[in-house]
Parts: sequence; C-alpha cells; structure tokens
Amino acid sequence: MEDKTKYILDKVSEYADKVLEGIDPEKTKISFQLEKLKPVMEELSIELNETVEDIFIMYMDAASDAALVTEKKFQSTMGDMTKYGDPMAFEQF
Repeated sequence: MEDKTKYILDKVSEYADKVLEGIDPEKTKISFQLEKLKPVMEELSIELNETVEDIFIMYMDAASDAALVTEKKFQSTMGDMTKYGDPMAFEQF
C-alpha cells in the first residue's frame, strides 16, 4: 500500500473511531456515515492537495485492501471452512 494511501486510511479510520463510536454501521445509512467523515476528508484534501472525491476513493480502495489482507490472514489461520461443507448444517444435530 502506498504511503499516501496508508496515511489517508489511518487518518480517516482514527477519526471514524471517534465520530462514529456507538453507531451500528449495518443499521446506519451510508450517507449519514459519510457526512460524519466529511470534515476529515476535507482536511486531508487541503493537506494533500487532492479533491475530496479523490480522498474518498483512495480511502475506500485502502479500506478494501486492508479488509482483504485481514481476511487472508484469517483464512490462513483458520483454514477454508467451506471445504468442509456448510458449517451451519451441523447446528441441527
């Protein structure tokens, strides 16, 4: 991950931890969440001489990459549970 992209991911994530604390992201509209993150993205756009839209895109790309790395680490630790069939099938017994 590029240094600038990692910087954006870290700054936005740190800010999000503060302003979105206690908010359930699955039950909260994306537009509300983005509105809460807008100030840090505007700040970064000025600091890095980028548009807010570009900051958002770089953040989303970095967040996707980070989630993929986390999933790969999980899979390498736990293994691929799907090769054993449906794990929920055992709950009925």
